[in-house]
Parts: sequence; C-alpha cells; structure tokens
Amino acid sequence: MKFDFLGLKTMTVIQKTVELVNSTREGEKLDILKVPLDDAKTYHLLTEGKTVGVFQLESAGMRDTLRKMKPDRFGDIIALVALYRPGPMDNIQTYIDVKEGRIEADYMHPKLKPYLEETYGIMVYQEQVMQAAQVLAGYTLGGADLLRRAMGKKIQAEMDAQRQRFVDGAVEHSQITPQRASEIFDQIDKFAGYGFNKSHAAAYALIAYWTGWLKANYPREFMAASMTLDMGNTDKLAIFKQDLDKLGIPLMPPDINKSDVEFAVEGDGIRYALAALKGVGAQAMHRIVEDRREKGPFKNLSDFAARLDPGSMNKRQMEQMACAGVFDSMVNDRARLYAGVETVLRHAQSLAEERAVGQTSLFGGPAGQGAPMPELPAVQGWDQLEKLHHEFDAVGFYLSAHPLDTKAAQLERLNILSIAQVEDMLSGIQSSAFVNMAGVLLKKQVKVSQKSGNKFAFLQISDASGVYEVVLFSEVLARAKDMLTEGETLLLKAIAEKQEDQIRFTVQDVQPLDKSLTGKIREVRVALDTPDAARKLKDFLVAEGQGPVKVIAEIALNDNETAMVTLPGSYSFSPQARSNLMRTAGIRNIQEF
Repeated sequence: MKFDFLGLKTMTVIQKTVELVNSTREGEKLDILKVPLDDAKTYHLLTEGKTVGVFQLESAGMRDTLRKMKPDRFGDIIALVALYRPGPMDNIQTYIDVKEGRIEADYMHPKLKPYLEETYGIMVYQEQVMQAAQVLAGYTLGGADLLRRAMGKKIQAEMDAQRQRFVDGAVEHSQITPQRASEIFDQIDKFAGYGFNKSHAAAYALIAYWTGWLKANYPREFMAASMTLDMGNTDKLAIFKQDLDKLGIPLMPPDINKSDVEFAVEGDGIRYALAALKGVGAQAMHRIVEDRREKGPFKNLSDFAARLDPGSMNKRQMEQMACAGVFDSMVNDRARLYAGVETVLRHAQSLAEERAVGQTSLFGGPAGQGAPMPELPAVQGWDQLEKLHHEFDAVGFYLSAHPLDTKAAQLERLNILSIAQVEDMLSGIQSSAFVNMAGVLLKKQVKVSQKSGNKFAFLQISDASGVYEVVLFSEVLARAKDMLTEGETLLLKAIAEKQEDQIRFTVQDVQPLDKSLTGKIREVRVALDTPDAARKLKDFLVAEGQGPVKVIAEIALNDNETAMVTLPGSYSFSPQARSNLMRTAGIRNIQEF
C-alpha cells in the first residue's frame, strides 16, 4: 500500500482557528471533525466566490468558477478540485450546464448512469474509469486498474490489446455492438488521460470545505489565524486586509498595549500583530508582550523605556514600530518619536545599567527608575502622505489609510476606477475594457525583450481597494520613464483583459495624478482642530490667490461639535499648495471634490 503525506500549512490554520474559537468565545467547544457538510452559510460563501484563504479555492479563476457553478453539495467541491486542471477544465462548463438543466447529461450507456450521475455524465475520477470497465465489459477490479494505467501511459500495443478486450467484454456482458463498444472505449480513454483519484480529491475537498466553513461561521478567528500563518508575507497580508474590508471586519492598527505577538481577535475586529511588522523580530515582540502580561500595560513612553531590555531592541526595530503607529496611544507625533528613538534607547540603557549595579536613584526612587526620560527632539511633523509612506515601509501596505482616500470623490466623479471595480466589471460576460485607473507606484521592474531587444516594464500599483500589476511596452515606457518614481501617484489609461485566473493590464498612457486633476477640483474641505487654524487657512489661501476652487472649513469646537464654514470667494489650489497646507499646525485633513 502506498501513502502520500503532505505537510499542509492549512491544517495549522484550521487548528489555530479552532483554538481561537474555543478560547475567546464563551461556551464554545468546536470540533472540526463534527462540522456538518450541508451548511448553507458555507455554500453561500462559496457561491459568492468569497474564498480568499480557503484551501484550493482562492485563486481569481477558481472564484469565478465557483460563482458560475454555485456549489450546493459536497460532491460539487470534490468535482471542482478534480476538474480545475489543464485538460479537464474544458468539462467544467458542461458540468455547470447539466447541473443548471440547460443540457441533458450524456451517460454513454444506461449501465453507467449510476456511476456518472454524481458528476452529471462527465467521467471525472479514475474510479469511474474502472467502474465503467467493470460494469460494461466484465473487468475484474485488478483488470480495470490495468486498463486505467494503460490509458494513462498511451502505449499503442497495450492500448490495442485493451481495446479488443473491452470490446469483446462489452459485447458479451452488455450486448453492445462492437462499433458502439469501440466508440465508448474512445470516450473513456479521453477521460482517463486526465482522470483524478477521487479519494485524493475528496480529501482536498474536505480541507477546502473546513476552511470555507470556518470562514463562513467564524470569520474573525479564521482570518486572524490565516494572517498569523502568513506573517512573513506582506503581499498575502495585504490581500487578507482587502478581504477584511469586503467582509466589514476592522483590522485595527498595532498597539503597544493591545497587540499580541500574533494576530488576535479583539471585539468585532482583528488587532494587528506586532511580529508582522517588517524588521522588528518575533523574539523582541515576545519579550514586550510577556512583560506586559506580567506587569500590566505600559503607562507611557518613560515606563516603556524603564521596562525595556535594551539588549532586545535596536534603533531600527523601534523606528519601525514608531512608523507603524505602535506607540500612538503614548506619543501622538510619529515624526517626533521617530527622531527620538535614540533618546528612548539611551534612557533604557542607562536605567538597565543602574539596575545591574543595584544603585539607588539620586531622585529617591528604586534602582533603575532614576532620572526622568529626556524630552524627545522637536521636529516638524509628517504630513498625511509622509505618515502613510513611513507606515507603508513598516507594515508592507497601507494600513490606517491610503494616499488616494482624500481624492475618492474626485476619482468617482471622473470615472477613474479602482482594481475592485474593474474586477467586478470583468466578472461576467465582458472580458475586456478600456479603463482609467489611479494608484501609487510601489515597485518598478524594467526588462528587455529577447525577441525585439525593446525595453518593457512591470509596475506594481496600489489603490484604496487593492494591489495590481500593469505592463508598459517600449513606446509608453519611453514617454513615461521620468514619472515612474516609487511612491508617486499616477493616472493610468489601460486596456484590461480577463485571462484565465487574472486580469492583464496593458497601459496606453501614464500621467502624474495630481497634475491630471489640477483644474478639475471643484471643492476642498479642510478639517481644522482649532478656530485659530481657520485664520491660518484664510491667510494661506489669500496668498495662493483667486481660482476656481470653493473651500469649506470644518472647525472642531469641542469633542462632539463641529462648525462648517464656507469661505467667501474661490481660490487656487495646486498640488504644492495642498502639500504645504497639510504641514500647517491645526490642519488635520483635506478632502478634494
């Protein structure tokens, strides 16, 4: 007997999800081996193609197939796992058409109907090939297996011998004419060339169902477990973040007093994992979390420094934590903390040295809790785009917001689409479209064609709904090369084409987004923290001069009340003006319309 043992990360995801459910939901005692295989919520999730993270079923092509197939029984999942491969994929549409009643199933012979009915007349599994040989032509089980192997190897002499044996057996056992028996042999041979082992497909389908069931019934726990198992893969974490947005589950930012080492369920959302930040190291984060569990939350930055083992953290690690917003609850100015990381670490080192020699503080406190921490350096704060840029570097994607958020109303008015909108557009009959899209350039890869010697480039682009890749061929690349700086926001005119599992974007033109939108802004809303900031805003706009843009100030009066004030006149509002205004004290946010 032969056994195949596969090390599947998915099994660990399942186990961790079950542990999270049993530890965080009072009264729950989940046993994955006892979940029902007829759960309506699970099949609804599969039918809608909401299968990011679901084993075997998460590719774009598979999600599209699920929406068409509308699986409503476990057998559909087994068949899909077996059919979704080159060759047998050609039969998926027939499977769907018979399932939906659009065409009649072809069982080849009445005797085969009991064995092919579950797959709507399509011979999907190797076991069905063997059953057909047994019931039609009187093969023994061993002889049927030899036939299956012969059909797989395609050795002509062996196939000729098997054909004759099959025809003779079919004539004798099923009273089929030799010609019809030979035709059925040919059809079985066609299926057998790619027939899948049903027991193998069923095992994979069961794991797929389990993960789908967990996502449908315990989405927070399932997503937290899935993200934990992919903590080192920021591209995959970004995909999970997009899926959480679609599911309406908040992904809360990392926090020194709330985050665990791994992703954790917190209330109605998921709290970002400390160890998932780039370059911080799981070991250092374990020490921080253990200290917090033993001694309670960190009261402030000085308390954090006093309790920090300076040997466990270096400057780079703490800078990444500052950029990601880990200390936002203690220091509301990330730029200042980033500039003062060495101050914090030197203070931690000084206190650690005091503890090592057992000194009593000159200030009367116990050893290791001596002089207060020096003030952080006074530096200019980051504007929103700078803040997001640093956050992106630390997290690997835009977590708290996206650079395009402030332009959302403009982009919608100008019919500039997001990647999610393009995917929805091409999820039906339409297979291609000319689209205008916007995004931040994350990565650029320039290559040279071996055939023509011309340069072309792949760009990785991020918008508020996801990350996608586009290709620029030589002529467009030559025109756009000076604009292709990582971190720049771009307007892309492209042809979007659906090709199997993905959408291919071929760019026809590239322009800087801010430049393209200049002159198209109708209204700007500026959120102000204080009435004094309103006077600064007016002085700034007067200096900018008159233009076509109406400006509305939203002034915070107290914690619960704001006043909306439309400034008289209209003003110029260039991209440079916007950047300068965001650096002005008291100005919190700018929305363009």
